[in-house]
Amino acid sequence: MKGLWLENQQLQLRTNIPTPEPSSGEALVKVLQAGICNTDLELIRGYYPYQGVIGHEFVGMVEQGPSHLLNQRVVGEINAACGNCRFCHQGVPTHCENRTVLGIVNRNGAFAEYLTLPIENLHRVPDNVSTDAATFTEPLAAALEIQQQVSIDANQRVLVVGDGKLGQLVAQTLALTGCDLLVIGRHRSKLANLEERGIKTGFSDTVTPRNFDVAVECTGNPAGFDLARTSLRSRGVLVLKSTYAGQLTLDASSLVVDEITVIGSRCGPFVPALELLAERKINVESLIDANYPLTDGLKAFEHAQQKGVLKVLLSLD
Repeated sequence: MKGLWLENQQLQLRTNIPTPEPSSGEALVKVLQAGICNTDLELIRGYYPYQGVIGHEFVGMVEQGPSHLLNQRVVGEINAACGNCRFCHQGVPTHCENRTVLGIVNRNGAFAEYLTLPIENLHRVPDNVSTDAATFTEPLAAALEIQQQVSIDANQRVLVVGDGKLGQLVAQTLALTGCDLLVIGRHRSKLANLEERGIKTGFSDTVTPRNFDVAVECTGNPAGFDLARTSLRSRGVLVLKSTYAGQLTLDASSLVVDEITVIGSRCGPFVPALELLAERKINVESLIDANYPLTDGLKAFEHAQQKGVLKVLLSLD
């Protein structure tokens, strides 16, 4: 089968990748569309020593699996858990000690014609959700994870740092809580997309230090981290949503003195994400900048790496 293969930080289009064989309890999924994520770009930069097909945001059609999913559009949670470790027994499969992760850890990903995932990881896409919109399910679920970890309501001041793909989704989901929200970015066009939805935006110089209860860092760079950190009041909560390819230097003493809670946040709940898409409470189509066929996947990645670009999709059907 065709797919985008990463090896030694070099991405190439291959046509001779073996079609995966689903193990017991798994389904074979024909990929219809997949989205390029910042994590994919970081893998190319060496964030994690992965070799194989990358990609983890996808919509597909089940070709082998249980009857209720056959020939149905699905999206899939990316962590394939063992079911036996302490985290699995605690009901936290995203931290399974033996997990594989689609397109990231020991499991070929979505930038190929086929993939396999455990049946329990798959969720049927509602009929009224387009394939374009459904491709955003995984990152939208990641945005919703913040509200699984931190209680946010209308009485709190919340700052989102970053106007990129993830920052846009985080901002839209947090806005639904009614909190006093401000989104900081560097691109007027991206901020305008949020302003059209009634979300307050600005540049870094509009942030008053020590003025927010919660700050969500979505840039993955030191400047974004510093802005988020200094924005917090004492006993504030700092949520880190981005992976960092390099090392991050921070003032640990200030975290202690101000009793700041630092929370890492990644994968999230798929069912609420699909419900928001079905109810059209989140606008994702406006985040699509381009759509390429898989055979032009290398061009798609060149496009995705350009500054200011939002979501680039790959179509396989």
